[in-house]
Amino acid sequence: MFQIKAFLFNPVQENTYLLYNEYNECIIIDPGCYFDEEKEILKAFINLNKLRPKFLLNTHCHLDHVFGNKFIADEYKVTLKTHPLEKSVLNMAPASGLMFNLPFDNYQGDIIFLEEGDTVMLQDDKLEVIHVPGHSPGSICFYCKKQNFIIGGDVLFQNSIGRTDLPYGSHEDLIKNIKEKLFKLPGNVTVYPGHGSSTTIGEEIKGNPFLR
Repeated sequence: MFQIKAFLFNPVQENTYLLYNEYNECIIIDPGCYFDEEKEILKAFINLNKLRPKFLLNTHCHLDHVFGNKFIADEYKVTLKTHPLEKSVLNMAPASGLMFNLPFDNYQGDIIFLEEGDTVMLQDDKLEVIHVPGHSPGSICFYCKKQNFIIGGDVLFQNSIGRTDLPYGSHEDLIKNIKEKLFKLPGNVTVYPGHGSSTTIGEEIKGNPFLR
C-alpha cells in the first residue's frame, strides 16, 4: 500500500510527491527541489525511512516540476518517465528558468515514455497513466484505483484548473479532458495537485467555477 509524502519546494511553491510502500521502495514524482537545502530535505527523508527510489516520474515538464530531475537521477540512478509530448517542454525548461532568474542544470538522460493506459508498478501497487492535455501537451495524471487517489500535476486544483496561456497550452482541451477523463472517476478520489491543497473529484464536480 502506498504512503504519500508531499514536499513544498522552490519559489513557485510546487508540490513534490514521494510514494512509498512497506517494502521500502519509493516513487518520486515531479521533484521541484531547487535549492540545495530542499534537495537535502528530500534526501534526508529517503535516508531516514531507508527507502530505495525505483522510479522518477514527471506529470509534465514545466520548470517548477523538473528542477530536481537531474539531482534525483544522478543520486539514485533512475531514468525519467514522462509522456513523449513533454520532451520539447523539458528542453525549453532551462530557457524558462533564465527568464525567471532561476537557472538550473536540466536532466539530460534517457527518457522512458508513458502513454495513456500504461501502468507503473511498485511491487503490488499500481498507478494508471491518464493523459490529460491542455495545461501542457503531454500532461499525465497517475491514478491509484485501489487507494482512491490521483497525482494530478497542474491539471485540476481546488476550485481551479491549470493555466493554459503557456506555450502549447489549450483551454478548450483542458476543460474537455478534465470533464471526459477525470470527472468520470469516483467522486471520493482524492486529487493531489501540483500546487495548493488536495481536493476530491466530487468536490470539483460540484463547485469548481471553471468547470460548470
